[in-house]
Amino acid sequence: MNSLEILNNVSNTAVKLLPRVIEITSQERRMIQDAAVHLQKKYGSYENRDFITHVHQLASYFLPERILHIAADFASDFSKDQYGALVFRELMDIDQESIGNTPPNWQSADYSKFNIYGFACALIHGALPSKPVQYYSQRKGGGLMHAIIPDEKMKETQTGSGSATDLYVHTEDAFLKHQADFLSFMYIRNEEQVPSTLYSIRSHESIGERFRPLFERMYKIPKDANLETGADEEETLDAVLYGNYELPFMRFDAAEQLFNPSIKQTDDAHSHLTEFWEEARDLIYSGFTPQAGDVILVNNHLCAHGRSAFRAGVRNVDGVEHECQRRIMLRMMSKVSLLEMRAHTLTEDPFFVIEEHLGKNFENI
Repeated sequence: MNSLEILNNVSNTAVKLLPRVIEITSQERRMIQDAAVHLQKKYGSYENRDFITHVHQLASYFLPERILHIAADFASDFSKDQYGALVFRELMDIDQESIGNTPPNWQSADYSKFNIYGFACALIHGALPSKPVQYYSQRKGGGLMHAIIPDEKMKETQTGSGSATDLYVHTEDAFLKHQADFLSFMYIRNEEQVPSTLYSIRSHESIGERFRPLFERMYKIPKDANLETGADEEETLDAVLYGNYELPFMRFDAAEQLFNPSIKQTDDAHSHLTEFWEEARDLIYSGFTPQAGDVILVNNHLCAHGRSAFRAGVRNVDGVEHECQRRIMLRMMSKVSLLEMRAHTLTEDPFFVIEEHLGKNFENI
């Protein structure tokens, strides 16, 4: 049992809640890799519609039984003890030689090199069960999986392509009503040894009456830094917390809701958000540094994610800087049901979400 698992078994009154860490055995890893190889031969691409349509059944057939049980329990556990994130250590072996040099940005990534890893990620989502989907708001769709690569031209931005500043914790696409239910982040390489950051709404000792105003639809929830928020959209308000009052879900993006200078929250909204952030920021977990082959699975309604600032392509060893390959992370998003968001998907493709902002769809797609 590793240190994180030991901490998770300690009473929550002694330590703050932490994500669960699952050490994948060599036998389980071999099963997952063999499954990915087999499925690649049969379907060609992880985006093959037949594969995605049957991903739940395929996950049940190919994944190790222990992983299936862990995923199923995770998907339906909204309790006070559920952090909202799982860390699968060494889910797959990564063939660094076949990946080659990290490209300068995501636009120049060769996705054929990531194809086999897409199958593995999709099976994990299928085990929940949840269906991989793509969002027009994310790179105009861009497929079911996105390569997150530091881009020197965007290093100061609050985006996945940034690096020079801390990426504030956020729930993915907080500005959407039908944001992803689950996210997976597979690390292809992280030679810079950049810690991931996670923040769970369950880490608060209690939500209580003090944060009850966050359930009110009085907060501006602008689009993230990749998109421009229109004047009419700035006036669209929604809640930060929703669902059960005692054990809520959250829609939260600290960078955009609190620290975007162009977004003017009302005095009341700003005061409530600031009070919430002052407590939340002390609950952020940054004690895990992903290695190649690790996967972080996140419930996007319970847990926000981010990362620490770093110098792309530089690894510090005992105070000495060494050049290295820049990090590559693969992100996949999924929805438990395609039914509830049908008004916000392409007519011919219910796996393609066209929502632009809090219930409003993109036009002329």
